[in-house]
Amino acid sequence: MNLNHAAWRKSSFSGNQGNCIEVADGLLDIVPVRDSKDPHGPALSFPADAWTAFITAIKTGELPTT
Repeated sequence: MNLNHAAWRKSSFSGNQGNCIEVADGLLDIVPVRDSKDPHGPALSFPADAWTAFITAIKTGELPTT
């Protein structure tokens, strides 16, 4: 999958500590995720429904955030 023209955005929960991720929006059925410190490095791709479930679990406290 070519993500060279993907619209990446930094996670709003990353803060400025250097431990940041970026996600690419607008792709059908997948959510690519990468390390913001290595924008030319590898990206992991998750099924969109799995990514949504993961984010929901964090927001509802089902998964720890630290």
